Amino acid sequence: MQRSDTFLVGLAGGSASGKTTFIKKLSEVFGQDKVCVITQDNYYKGLSEQLRDENGKVNFDHPTGIDFGRIKKDLRKLLKGDTVKLVEYTFNNPDIFPKEITYKPAPIILLEGLFVFADKSLNKMYDYRLYIHADDEVTLKRRLARDTAERGMTNDEVMYQWDNHVLPAYDEFLKPHKPEADYIINNNENFDECLQNVIAKFNEVIGEK
Repeated sequence: MQRSDTFLVGLAGGSASGKTTFIKKLSEVFGQDKVCVITQDNYYKGLSEQLRDENGKVNFDHPTGIDFGRIKKDLRKLLKGDTVKLVEYTFNNPDIFPKEITYKPAPIILLEGLFVFADKSLNKMYDYRLYIHADDEVTLKRRLARDTAERGMTNDEVMYQWDNHVLPAYDEFLKPHKPEADYIINNNENFDECLQNVIAKFNEVIGEK
């Protein structure tokens, strides 16, 4: 595996911690030719393989629902200089027609998602680990606003997921990895200063290649 000319980064963070917005800002600065961003969400297993809770509700907030084998296979392809193609995961939403996604090799490859540190062998592959943090009351407020406005969910539905799926998974599978992160992005109010520091780090890495 050619690791000498690729810098592999993992970026984890809880639900509504700001991962998507942070990634968007990074992508605006660097573009796909410099930073290839891979989203864990496109590696969910099929709906029939997802964990269900005692009430029969699908729990997408659990690492058993992620196909880590496929993630590692695709990362190894990119690290060797090969292009990867896959189909967007739509969480069984009939209103979304899945797009084909193409990942191309780049000096920096960044894998982002809730559980990108949860698989031990995948975690060992990273050269650099980023962790985006926001307090629970902040992320809950954001999730309530997002899911009621964008996903048509009721407050009760959001709170059910939060109490039964989101928080337990965060405490067990994500939070324990925070101390081993190379850099923690604080995002209770904004991540502007942290974003500039990550941009500087990435520029340094690209400049050395």
